[in-house]
Amino acid sequence: MKRESNAVDFWRGFALITIFIDHIPGIFYARYTLINFSIADAADLFVFLAGWSLRLMADGGGRRMPTRDVMLRLFGRALELYAAQVLITMIAIAMLATSALELDNPLLLQWHNAAAVFNDPVPTHIGLAVLTHQLGYFDILPLYVVLMLMAPFFALIDRVAPHWLLPISLTIYLVVLAFRITLPTWPVSGTWFFNPLAWQAVFVLGFTFAKNDGIGAWVRRHIVTLRLAALPVVIAGVLIVKLGWWPDPTKVPDPKLFFIADKTYVTPIRLIQFLSLVAVFSIAFRYIRRLEDWPYLGRPIGGLIGLFAMLGRNSLYVFCIGSLLSLMAQIVRYYYHGSVGGDSVVVLIGIAVMAFTAWLAELRQRARPAPSAQPS
Repeated sequence: MKRESNAVDFWRGFALITIFIDHIPGIFYARYTLINFSIADAADLFVFLAGWSLRLMADGGGRRMPTRDVMLRLFGRALELYAAQVLITMIAIAMLATSALELDNPLLLQWHNAAAVFNDPVPTHIGLAVLTHQLGYFDILPLYVVLMLMAPFFALIDRVAPHWLLPISLTIYLVVLAFRITLPTWPVSGTWFFNPLAWQAVFVLGFTFAKNDGIGAWVRRHIVTLRLAALPVVIAGVLIVKLGWWPDPTKVPDPKLFFIADKTYVTPIRLIQFLSLVAVFSIAFRYIRRLEDWPYLGRPIGGLIGLFAMLGRNSLYVFCIGSLLSLMAQIVRYYYHGSVGGDSVVVLIGIAVMAFTAWLAELRQRARPAPSAQPS
């Protein structure tokens, strides 16, 4: 279990760093992230691992928790995520406002769907509070909030009728695609960039695959065969992205979402390619760990693995800080323009601050007094 947890933490840390870089448009290092080689990207990985971690939370670390306690625990986590979303959104708005004032550039007030906050603040602040208005690049956490609000019901179905959870989730997913069901935004008319009704399928897949029986056990037993079958899909994804072989939406049959690549609805082309990536690279962490034994290089590689895992263990704090750092980097690059050297400094400082945030979170956790022993 420790090894599996370390792998989950490592890949979640990888996803957090990738999201930080991808949220800085035009930065030099973004050309080397997953989005440039794959139909799916780090967002899919982040949500999938969130579902995987939900399994560990719902199971109580191997201890059978009462169903009521599990549901309350998950609802509490959803409230924690909601509070984090409100906080970082308010800070982001303050950053844009401060930059507009200090740099005497009102155009900054229109960045990332923020114009309504300043032009029509009364309804927009209501929208911010109820998550129907979201800033660009700050829209993953609202998805996570909704998924975590769904999580108690996923956990309940998993306990009452475990074999029904994935079929129910995939049925909802297919109905959403067929009828283009989504959540609206308000007061600015539109839809959520990440449709929770579709993305719940990625979340539930992570949750079910993490289980040691059922479909999770079946996948583990047949993982070698699955890797061989998935490899051509991964290669096809690379060719589609690099050569622009995207399906033409005007030429595919209805329902079109079944045949095109769409991030909002995490359509089947994207979902299948992502699951193929998971299958192919599920063995990678084993070999990455072996690099720690290399002469001279082992210690730096071990430190890098530890860094990624520390970021992953403290994903909420790191994600929040990373989102704000990405916005700060966007503002800096807007005025001072980008260069390889400047972008290198931006990425190194950003990762250092994210690492410091994770280190503080772990230091705080270690400083908490241990629970007193209960009399037997």
